[in-house]
Amino acid sequence: MDDSAKQLLRLIIRRIPSNKLYSTLRKWEHLSKKQFESLDFTQPKWLICDNLLSLCEENDLSAKHVTELELIHRIEQPTQGAWHVCQLIDAQEEALTSDLLQFRESFKLHLKGLISHVAVKIKKHEDDAIWIRIAWGDNFTKPNHLKPTYVVHHLQTPYVFLSGLNVKHKPLLHQALVLATHHESIKDVHLSGRCLTALRDLLMRQYKQVFPVKHPRPLQERSPLLTHPNIENEHAKHAENRLQMASEVFGDGTLPKLETALYKLETRYRGKERGTMGAREEPFRGVVRFSSSNILESLKYCTSSGMAAAPVTPLLSSIVQKGRNYFVITDKGPGLSQTPGPKV
Repeated sequence: MDDSAKQLLRLIIRRIPSNKLYSTLRKWEHLSKKQFESLDFTQPKWLICDNLLSLCEENDLSAKHVTELELIHRIEQPTQGAWHVCQLIDAQEEALTSDLLQFRESFKLHLKGLISHVAVKIKKHEDDAIWIRIAWGDNFTKPNHLKPTYVVHHLQTPYVFLSGLNVKHKPLLHQALVLATHHESIKDVHLSGRCLTALRDLLMRQYKQVFPVKHPRPLQERSPLLTHPNIENEHAKHAENRLQMASEVFGDGTLPKLETALYKLETRYRGKERGTMGAREEPFRGVVRFSSSNILESLKYCTSSGMAAAPVTPLLSSIVQKGRNYFVITDKGPGLSQTPGPKV
């Protein structure tokens, strides 16, 4: 076991929470039952790591085996890093019948045809998601296992989730994905976050939605009211309408966990005065960022409680309707540069 493999193993063990170390190593399956039982998980983590290194050297394990442990850990803890979403465009006929074996062989073949030194590890998870770990090198250096890229993809779906991908390797990975999945191209959908499950649920609509109705149910069908003064009845009707509008936009159950929503502004001053600001040709530029432990739940609460005006503005409803959390807002007047990106 060389020094780079030892360094990688120590790094992985440090990242794994102490209460998850036992279950993660058990899934690794590169230690015999006797070796695994010899590890004392009540000891400090550094001591467990030293004992584990001795067992790995005894079994003549290499960096290839260590990366399997990291992949298991990342599948169990997908929030340890930011994810960005891309969408595959124009599926070919073969895309509907592609299986894991075909995808694995095709992806490795195309990626290794684009770059000489690259290490690829592919594993299918219980939810049928294909997890890919890529360690990048180049024509002269070996793959760097300390800074891998992770890819998650469900076959027969157009979405690909990426983490740890730098600009240099982006076109290589995109080309390999397009060829292996039998599509024509791939694009960024401007959706990102740390919670992989939330991004997937938002794009695939795997949360409880409520569809708009032309004639909302009367108030008494939901919560029969006793005799109330007219003013209380009016307030109750307004509250009911707010709940209905919030549910139509954000659904009626637990929402996907997004942490941020970002709006890039490129707009012209619209005041009546034609002074210095009104005569300005260039648009005003700025960034508005909403942050919360769950931005969708926060927006839904603001709407249903009356803290935000209803109906919900398209600037906010577009998060769930378009499946993205990055927007560029521009004027459509003449003379303004159009910045690439999704526009509201």
